[in-house]
Amino acid sequence: MTMTLFNISNFNSAPFTLMGIPGLEEFHIWISIPFCIIYLVAIAGNSILLYLITMERSLHTPMFYFLAMLAVTDLVLSTTCVPKTLTIFWRGPQEIAFPSCLTQLFFLHYSFVLDSAILLAMAFDRYVAICSPLRYTTILTPQVIVKIMVGISFRSFCVFVPCVFLVKRLPFCRTHIIHHTYCEHIGVARLSCADISINIWYGFAVPIMTVISDVVLIAISYTLILKAVFRLPSHDARQKALGTCGSHVCVILMFYIPAFFSILAHRFGHNVPLTFHIMFANLYVVIPPALNPIVYGVKTKQIRDKVFLLFSMKGTE
Repeated sequence: MTMTLFNISNFNSAPFTLMGIPGLEEFHIWISIPFCIIYLVAIAGNSILLYLITMERSLHTPMFYFLAMLAVTDLVLSTTCVPKTLTIFWRGPQEIAFPSCLTQLFFLHYSFVLDSAILLAMAFDRYVAICSPLRYTTILTPQVIVKIMVGISFRSFCVFVPCVFLVKRLPFCRTHIIHHTYCEHIGVARLSCADISINIWYGFAVPIMTVISDVVLIAISYTLILKAVFRLPSHDARQKALGTCGSHVCVILMFYIPAFFSILAHRFGHNVPLTFHIMFANLYVVIPPALNPIVYGVKTKQIRDKVFLLFSMKGTE
């Protein structure tokens, strides 16, 4: 028994090697150029968004608090994966220690589940703002906002932290080579020489059911919102309401469509080429975080005006 435990600890103490995108190794340096540019756009865009929301008192409203939380989560999501990915593209396969792999795995999936919960919170905010505008400030008080933020953060933590322990218990006695640019739950678990049935079913069923429940509630919210919008007597009021919701819908589609494709391809897409799957998985962690602040900057008048004001002030200094 002691020898078995010793062997398992030895198996789990060896580092993994991240190989990059299989089949495209000779193009890594060229792939790194758009990845690096998109990552810098994500960092700059979300940082500007956070700066504006922090400094401008007119943006201290529930909708923008949730937007700030989304920006922080997007920064965590992209920064968890992209720097290591760029290192692989520039310097070849990279080793990652088992604890670092678990940390990356946790923050990657935690950010995904938290992003989904934030989008649900933003849908609820828009529902209250449009369907019960007179009660908006009494329903979404600062205390309620804090409770929602803490609640969705804690829920996301509880949903995914078991996966870390499910991976940590596994012995890795076959290979430590990961044909990917970052550590993710099922990809790492499949390297184990033990039974990973519980990893597969928990890793697929629990997060997907959590996210599906978010999607259903978001769909119900926007159905009710659209019904309320089309009952508004003023054409201008309808246009303003649709414009406000339009940015949310764009972000929701950008988040969920590639996310569901990636999850389902991992579980059922045995005929999906590995190169395509890994490339798509890399685009997923870098493109939505870069596009979210751009979409909100273009579609949300308050942010658009503040961005113009910020850069016009810089230009006149």
